[in-house]
Amino acid sequence: MRKALVVWGGWQGHEPEQCAEIVTDLLREDGFAVEVTGDLGIFGSPTLVKADLLVPIITGETLEKPHALALVEAVRGGLGLAGHHGALATSFKESAPFRYVSGVTWVAHPGNIIDFRVAVTRQDDPVMEGIPDFDYRSEQYYLHYDPTVEILATTTFTGAYDPAARNVVMPVVFKRHFGAGRIFYSALGHVAAEFDHPYMPLILRRGLSWAARR
Repeated sequence: MRKALVVWGGWQGHEPEQCAEIVTDLLREDGFAVEVTGDLGIFGSPTLVKADLLVPIITGETLEKPHALALVEAVRGGLGLAGHHGALATSFKESAPFRYVSGVTWVAHPGNIIDFRVAVTRQDDPVMEGIPDFDYRSEQYYLHYDPTVEILATTTFTGAYDPAARNVVMPVVFKRHFGAGRIFYSALGHVAAEFDHPYMPLILRRGLSWAARR
């Protein structure tokens, strides 16, 4: 049985504990043994390297450099890393090693909560199979991302809330390889209620399973 570690914390506006509970249920439904914790000290624990998948549902917070470097090597060695919305993109923003391994950093969401369109660019990929383009209401994330990511879905900024972003096509869902490790990210899921969307949790659960150590 594959083992997943779900760690929640940081800014409460993203409802990390509630989202962690939902993600834990998704993982258990897919056959994972899941450990859930709000103790960020887990990043310095041997438990981390024994897991097959790490899901940090964390906005902000600080990651000590030795722990960040150990995480990089754990992923390089095969640990899966996955997250949604603020997870990965806003986690430990002052940690260069974490930014390096996550491959994504949030920088803006013009207009805050708005309606936007998600375009599925890789319907041939198992993560996106059978999912059409769809409308979504949330924060439309403007991201800085690693050039090695494999983009599975995008969104286009209209410029209505910031002319500087007009016609910018931005990843919404991507996956990435890092050594023997796999990384998955979805920008959807600002709060727990967004898991009620028909496609948001489906994309995430498929991505989590893909990222987990083989």
